[in-house]
Amino acid sequence: MKVAIITGASAGLGKEFLRSLPDMYPEIEEYWLIARRREKLEEAAVGVRRQCRIFPLDLTLDESYEKLAAELSEQKPDIKLLINNSGCGNLGNVGDGELRIQTQMIDLNLKGLTAVTHLCIPYMQKGSNILNISSIASFCPNPRMTVYSATKSFVTAFTFGIAEELKEKGITATAVCPGPMDTEFIKIGGIKGNSKTFDILPYCDPEKVARESLAAARRGVTVHTPKAFYKLYRVIAKILPTKLMIKFSKT
Repeated sequence: MKVAIITGASAGLGKEFLRSLPDMYPEIEEYWLIARRREKLEEAAVGVRRQCRIFPLDLTLDESYEKLAAELSEQKPDIKLLINNSGCGNLGNVGDGELRIQTQMIDLNLKGLTAVTHLCIPYMQKGSNILNISSIASFCPNPRMTVYSATKSFVTAFTFGIAEELKEKGITATAVCPGPMDTEFIKIGGIKGNSKTFDILPYCDPEKVARESLAAARRGVTVHTPKAFYKLYRVIAKILPTKLMIKFSKT
């Protein structure tokens, strides 16, 4: 049975992937939905045109990887698509506030994504795709979101690395680097209403991001950046010195 595994499937962009997947990947028969909140996953699964399996897992915890590994070993699914969508980002300087807020970003954005990818690759075959949700924050360090932007730099670099490693197996990896979207992400992170930069930046449409990202994964594109504005930002970030770019990227 061909399976899609989606982390962070309970809200925001994750739910948009669920709506778009049946049309974009019609051959996939079952979705494995991963997020912390069972009730939110069950809500997200309502009306989805495929069989859904619910996995209420906290991807900052090692025990969650053990549970996923056991399920993979037992079911031996044919993973056609892995969407690493789980992530968090919080506004605030390093050294301020609670330590756990900073380390949670590292645990979820880096450790969780790496662990899930590592566990899933052995169950992927030629023609399978990996979709890692990164951010425009990966192009340049963002003061006041320093740890978040550093984690997303990892995600983009990680995607380039595994794309090369998996080339011989015929498996592709795509990093999606959108700008801000009006989802619960920016509310939970204390960003909405507290950052002048986020107030003036053009927002991306989550539905459009989901569909375009799935199309990019199908084509085997290594980095997909929605919106012309952010495509230009990516180019400029490659050209200008980082110390200068930081002046414009402060959140």
